[in-house]
Amino acid sequence: MNFEQTVSSLLNIDGTVAAAIVDYESGMMFAGSTSLLDFDLETCAAGSTEVMRAKMKSVKMVGLQDSIEDILITLNKQYHLMRPLKAFDGLFFYTILEHSKSNLALARRALIDAERDLDAA
Repeated sequence: MNFEQTVSSLLNIDGTVAAAIVDYESGMMFAGSTSLLDFDLETCAAGSTEVMRAKMKSVKMVGLQDSIEDILITLNKQYHLMRPLKAFDGLFFYTILEHSKSNLALARRALIDAERDLDAA
């Protein structure tokens, strides 16, 4: 499975309105798609790299012997879910889900499965 196919599969997660694979070092989006009109996914994904970099830095600074599984930002109407890709150093999944149409636990599971499928390809 390639990045574009993976992003398409992420859009099939209930409530997902945007999905991307992003490089958190450069802020570049490798693949992305959204069903939202007039939404700049590229800028939003690039902004999320700041969150990812800051958390990666803080985990390293305090000497935690652990890694980030995912980062959740909860807005009034949306969840923004980020998951670093272990097999693709520096990349992460970025998904936006509508509160009212999504199940956060299932979305997290779908990201794990998508990462496994991407790694197996």
